[in-house]
This record gives sequence, structure tokens and C-alpha cells, in this order.
Amino acid sequence: MKDSYLEVTFRHGRAMAAYYYLPRLPRQRSYRTEEVAAGILVDYSRGGKAIGIEITAPRTVSLSKMNQVLRSLGQPELKRGELAPLRAA
Repeated sequence: MKDSYLEVTFRHGRAMAAYYYLPRLPRQRSYRTEEVAAGILVDYSRGGKAIGIEITAPRTVSLSKMNQVLRSLGQPELKRGELAPLRAA
């Protein structure tokens, strides 16, 4: 996968959890997970590359907090509106 994208899981019309996929090879899987902030966990491949960000508390995660995490991982920041699906319901 070349591009990052956000996947949101809804339950009863509300965002329950989300996953922000980072660029990775097709067969790369999560080997280790690290909590980096309240409601935000980063998945790493066996080689130590960040491959995704779990958002376990979608209502509490802000754009600035996500961008802080992305910067720390050397990833491009999100633009306003890219987290809009978390607030949609």
C-alpha cells in the first residue's frame, strides 16, 4: 500500500474505533504495539517500521494530537477535515 488512509468502525451510528493505515508492504503485519498517547496506539512491523495507528477513543483524539504522533513517526501531517469521519455521527 502506497498511501495512508483512515478506516472507521461505527456502532449504533457512532465511531467506536478507527485505524489510520500508513504506507507498508502488502504482507507486513503488526508485530508490536505501543501506546503513544491516550487513545492512540502505534503498530510496528517486525522490522520496527510504523505501519498503522489505532485510535481507540475516536471522540477524544484531536487533529493536533494525531499530527504530533505522525511527526514523531516521520509521516506527513493530516489536513483539517481528514479526521472528519470520526466526528460524522
